[in-house]
Amino acid sequence: MKLFLILGALNAFLAVALGAFGAHGLEGKISEKYLKTWNTGVQYQMFHAIGLFIVAFLADKLPQSNLVTSAGWSMFIGILLFSGSLYVLSVSGIKILGAVTPFGGVAFLVGWVLLMVGASKYL
Repeated sequence: MKLFLILGALNAFLAVALGAFGAHGLEGKISEKYLKTWNTGVQYQMFHAIGLFIVAFLADKLPQSNLVTSAGWSMFIGILLFSGSLYVLSVSGIKILGAVTPFGGVAFLVGWVLLMVGASKYL
């Protein structure tokens, strides 16, 4: 599915750009703890950008699988909630945003389970 290919490429691009920004633009401006938090967001964003590429590939091969499409949306929502909350937490220091992060983690887990079930059901 073209949309998930675009979302995967966009998120991979953003992960590289945000990783570089963290390494060069934030070093010395935020604490080491928050720099690690930022890097965790980057790492998980890239992992799930790759997941979106897998979804795009499988959605093309398995157009009847709503499970694969749902997996892609779940991963994308996970990126927004998990990585997004870590980015904002890192630069703002607003600790309550850490409460959003687990919802993104659950969305990641749901996405991978949906992908596994959809692929095993239709391949």
